[in-house]
Amino acid sequence: MNHQRIPTKDDMPPNDSWVLVDDEGFVGLVGPIWALNVEDAPQIVGFRAADRHRNLNGVVQGGMLMTLADRGLGRIVRDSNGAPTATIHFSYDFMGAGEIGAFIELHSRIARETKSLCFMEGQVIADGKVIGRANGVWKKFRADAAT
Repeated sequence: MNHQRIPTKDDMPPNDSWVLVDDEGFVGLVGPIWALNVEDAPQIVGFRAADRHRNLNGVVQGGMLMTLADRGLGRIVRDSNGAPTATIHFSYDFMGAGEIGAFIELHSRIARETKSLCFMEGQVIADGKVIGRANGVWKKFRADAAT
């Protein structure tokens, strides 16, 4: 069963350089999430904050910001590893609010990598302002290992 949300005009990224992330799981329900490939840097991911992302304070629900960060950082590790990965530690610091209607992006970097682990850092940015930071550790599996 396909649970990928069909993007509407209110979901669109800032320009045509962004591509839709194919994700039929949880992210397919809360997204869509978009990806932007950047030369000599990890891929940027983002989403357009819509009413369905609103919390009781009228801004983006913190869990959505954390979902963007967890999934975005994990994508970088998975691409780098070329095989499945799993989050084994994740933390998020809220530094500001995401406004409804804003396009919210995750900019990430690999802080350190070992044979079996990858340490990631990311900043969540809305309208040019850092509204959150994320740190995490991902377990890297072998491509031939069963998950």
